[in-house]
Amino acid sequence: MSRLDWIVLAITLLGIIAYGLYKSQTTRNLDGYFLSNRSMPWYLVLLSIMGTQASAVTFLSAPGQAYTDGMRFVQYYFGLPLAMVVLCITFLPVFHKLKIYTAYEFLEKRFDLKTRTLTSFLFLLQRGLSTGISISAPSIILSSLLGWDIMWTNIFMGGLLIIYTVTGGARAVAYTQQLQLIIIFGGMAVAGYMVVHLLPSNVGFMDALHVSGRAGKLNVITTGYSDHHFDWNDRYNIWSGVIGGFFLALSYFGTDQSQVGRYLTARNETESKLGLLMNGLVKVPMQFMILLVGVLVFSFYQFSSEPVFFNQSQLVLLSHSRYRDSLADLQVQYRQVQADKVKGMNFLASHAGDSTSPQYRQTRQALTLTDQKKSWYRGTVKRWLNDPKVGGDSNDTNYIFIRFVVDYLPRGLIGLLVAVIFLAAWGSIAAALNSLASCTIVDFHKRFSRKELSEATEYRLSRLYTLLWGLFCIVVAQLAYNIGNSLIEAVNVLGSLFYGVILGIFLVAFYLKRIRGNAVFLSALITESGVITIHILNQKGIVHLSFLWLNVVGAAGVLLLSWVLQAAGGGGIKKVGNELPTC
Repeated sequence: MSRLDWIVLAITLLGIIAYGLYKSQTTRNLDGYFLSNRSMPWYLVLLSIMGTQASAVTFLSAPGQAYTDGMRFVQYYFGLPLAMVVLCITFLPVFHKLKIYTAYEFLEKRFDLKTRTLTSFLFLLQRGLSTGISISAPSIILSSLLGWDIMWTNIFMGGLLIIYTVTGGARAVAYTQQLQLIIIFGGMAVAGYMVVHLLPSNVGFMDALHVSGRAGKLNVITTGYSDHHFDWNDRYNIWSGVIGGFFLALSYFGTDQSQVGRYLTARNETESKLGLLMNGLVKVPMQFMILLVGVLVFSFYQFSSEPVFFNQSQLVLLSHSRYRDSLADLQVQYRQVQADKVKGMNFLASHAGDSTSPQYRQTRQALTLTDQKKSWYRGTVKRWLNDPKVGGDSNDTNYIFIRFVVDYLPRGLIGLLVAVIFLAAWGSIAAALNSLASCTIVDFHKRFSRKELSEATEYRLSRLYTLLWGLFCIVVAQLAYNIGNSLIEAVNVLGSLFYGVILGIFLVAFYLKRIRGNAVFLSALITESGVITIHILNQKGIVHLSFLWLNVVGAAGVLLLSWVLQAAGGGGIKKVGNELPTC
């Protein structure tokens, strides 16, 4: 990056930290630190919800996901609007009437202490690991741009973030997310415009969509059916999105403290509902536009030289391995193939009105062969990187968008786009750290402490736990560097291992009024073991089930097993429907 880019990046990031510290003034107790004294208007609640969900993984990895797999990932969010409606009818009114700090306090009132503790523990485990992966996303950028070791970039990223999160609590998180999202949306809009602007003069926006469409990248709606049967291992289709996505969204927004804590900051129940419902309306279009940027980048590279591998640091690694000479020969051949592809694509673009001519058809056939050669070259590089003696990372999905930004965007704008990814990371990670600390002190420290804590002690411990969770997530980020998937998929897969079971516990609490704590506790343990087993078998190819369906399996498993165990004598019958606020 140029000096101007570094100046833009530094001013933006330091400005956000200063703004967060400026807005962090609140009462020094749990209500102020974790819930901002329940004083936020609906639009800040909306921005905080969106900022918590839209991490750097979204803006860094999603364009790369669209580049490699097309637009079908957007189906993952199709169940979200319906989930928001269910939350506003069922979950949210109870949470507000009970005046709780964490969602898991409700479970002790409904069941017992062990069920609350188990559910909170599952959340802490899942969210702590996911947050570490989210930290690794911007760290990848710094590592690539500066040539730093990933350990130092993780420490740098996590350290800056911890400063205003520890200091400011929920209020700093909410206000900085507001400013962050404004910069993020502006930056992504500029990126989309620049992709189209950099296309050849005779190729417009609709032409770019036509190119990506012919390559199968505009697959917004897919059924999951192939060879006249449904593929349960197909990750993104209309059914897994609506059904599996509904259960995942219901669990994430209804039982994950990182989101529950956002809308509990609202000044009243109506403001919380408005924030959630508006999130359901804008999330799908937002994700569609982010994926569209990735599709446009794909079209751009059809008319420009595409790297044989987007993660340049891995090519450097190969250049110092036993494949050094082979890599040099491959790159020479690949550049020639790329030149032929660019020449052919420009010919097709300039002769679009004469698509029936023999030369046009011959060029298209030649491009098909060129694409096959490109795939072979990329596959060879990945095979070399997978060599245990090389120890490389063969997945470069997370580097596609940032590679385009650094190589082709003008000075100043590069710094802004890199800042966008940093800000997205900070928004989601700050909220996650805030929620991890709140569950730790409310569900564990205060609940199991034998002595009464003063407000000052609670406030001090809350900041300490925020710091400790920040350090934990930095360690996870270091371990997640070579995770092997696109980061956005890794986060969602990890969430699906736990969200279904957690949701099942809450669904029993709300809808199966006669089931008691022993039955739901045992069913949660059994079902969670089953979900993890299914995932392991799926990884080994023994079972074929997409990760989104794990959310359905987890929730349904807890519901059914709880009913069976209670009917079989798992603690007797106790009607509890009148003990809690009604929905």
